[in-house]
Amino acid sequence: MAVTVKASLGKEKYYTEVVAGENILITDEPVDKGGQNKGFNPFEILATSLASCTAATLRMYIDRKEWDVEKINVEVELENFPLTKRAIFKRDISFEGTNLDDEQMRRLHTIADACPIHKILTNDIEILTKFS
Repeated sequence: MAVTVKASLGKEKYYTEVVAGENILITDEPVDKGGQNKGFNPFEILATSLASCTAATLRMYIDRKEWDVEKINVEVELENFPLTKRAIFKRDISFEGTNLDDEQMRRLHTIADACPIHKILTNDIEILTKFS
């Protein structure tokens, strides 16, 4: 599955409009980096991808199993260490309105790790760039 997004940045420092199909989101940099903090910064967008994909993947599985889970909460903290070329994602998953047993929780952990963004982030990544 391929997706295409287009980011456009004019002269207003770091205010970027990102378009994917019919959807638009705004990214920006924090004030201390010269931006105006009008949207998520790129690191937040990356962490958002993992959090939202994890939640959706878990919801699909839970619904298929017909387990009664009122709410899924996924919190992702991203720490980047550019000098060592290492990044650490800390993912905390909790459920509201349910009493899942140990076996269900083990299965949900496996399902969380099977979310497509998790798989991408733990695979080899190649970025091909061209200027046109």
